[in-house]
Order: sequence, then C-alpha cells, then structure tokens
Amino acid sequence: MIDVKKKFEENTPELMKILGVKNKLAVPRLEKVVISVGTGSYKDKKKIDVVMDRLAKITGQKPRTTGAKKSIATFKLRQGDVSGAMVTLRGNRMNDFLSRLINIAIPRERDFRGLRETSLDEMGNLSLGFKEHTIFPETADEDLKDVFSFGITITTTAKNKKEALALFTALGFPFKKN
Repeated sequence: MIDVKKKFEENTPELMKILGVKNKLAVPRLEKVVISVGTGSYKDKKKIDVVMDRLAKITGQKPRTTGAKKSIATFKLRQGDVSGAMVTLRGNRMNDFLSRLINIAIPRERDFRGLRETSLDEMGNLSLGFKEHTIFPETADEDLKDVFSFGITITTTAKNKKEALALFTALGFPFKKN
C-alpha cells in the first residue's frame, strides 16, 4: 500500500524540477481533507445516526453535524435542522485516509476509468464525489438499504491548477490519460 507521506517525500526533488522551484518549502503540499455527507431527506434520527457511525468508521474521527442555513418549506426543512455531516482530517489521519482512498476505495468504484482533470479547481483543490460509501472496506455490506453518497475535497497549498496536478500525480492519484 502506497503511503502518501513517504510518496511526497520521495517525489519532492522531482516536483521541484517540474515546477521550477529551488526551495523545497515552496513545493505545494496537502493541507486538509474534508469529507461531507448531505442527509437532507432523512428525517429519521436512526438514519442520521447510521450515516454518522459509518462516516466515523471510514475516517477514524467523529463527524460533526451541519445544520440548515435557511428554512425551505418545499423540503419541509427548518433552519437549524440537521442536514448533513462532515469531517475535517489533517496530519496522520489525513495521510492514512488518502492512502486507503488511493489504494483501496478508488479502484473498487464501479466503472472507474480514472479521475478527471476537471475535478481540480483554479485554486489547486481536488473535489471528488462518490455515489456509494460501500467502496470503503470499513463499512459493513450487510445493510445495503442505507447506502449514501459523499463528497471529498482535498485542499492544497498549490497556487494554480498546474501545480496541483503535478502534486496529485506525484502522490499517485489515478488521472485519466488524454
């Protein structure tokens, strides 16, 4: 299994050449990973607890609930109601999660042909969406009726899309070949 931290340290000299940077501290690095799940349609407290429990198993950290910012009558949603859950990972937990994401979860996704470069924004952050949380082996596949989707945003110190693409490629993220 590829360790993200070791991979970054090994590829720092190569990244310095590619980006034309002389100081290794100027090489872009990972800041944080944010995993978020929307539970807007779940009024049942048990389903929200299931989402929170599975997200905690996947990330190794207790998620926090997010409340609705506005009331929306059509969705029967009131301001402050629980409408999602999120986890922010940094440091070793972030590195462990990314290693599992690259090596185990992404290859288990159905019909996977590589990440698109359009997933990178101009600020150098990578946003990914997954339709099923069951791509992570930590989740029990017994209850397939409560499958939920989630989004992952990986924040970097890259200044632009080119630097971020070089960083993610060096870390082993499988991008589509054009």
